[in-house]
Amino acid sequence: MDYQFGSPAKVCAASGKPLGPGSECISALVEQNGRLVRLDYLLEHWPGEPLHAVGTWRFRVPEATVQAQRVLDTDTLLRFFEQLTEDANPGLDRMRYVLSLLLLQRRRLKLEGSRRDGETEQLLFHGSKGEGPFEVPDHQLTADEISQLQTEMALQIQASENQAA
Repeated sequence: MDYQFGSPAKVCAASGKPLGPGSECISALVEQNGRLVRLDYLLEHWPGEPLHAVGTWRFRVPEATVQAQRVLDTDTLLRFFEQLTEDANPGLDRMRYVLSLLLLQRRRLKLEGSRRDGETEQLLFHGSKGEGPFEVPDHQLTADEISQLQTEMALQIQASENQAA
């Protein structure tokens, strides 16, 4: 199964007002007619979790002046993800979660489903070239937390690449 979440919409799904830079928003991934559809809402117009919601997350529309982070190639991201999986360090599970989302977005991981493990939802992934299976706890991070973890991750990957050179 391939999922495409798409970029944030330009307008609020409830009010039709623009989602301008700095706007606090909530996105919902909902099933409609057998397809997954992303709906974006301004925080003040959030009607609550929609029926058939697969997931929701909060984000802030980036300011126009935000510089793009260095783009890491997909194979490097997958190697780092596999390394974190092998290390099995619970302190790095949030970073594994962010990596899994990036790799899912780049179609290098496929979401096969999820299962409940006590209080935690576990996301089940396979690599597009047969790797896995991988289980990743669903941390439901905010956009700010994801951005911070992406920065930390890029620094760690860069440091490990420099050590290897």
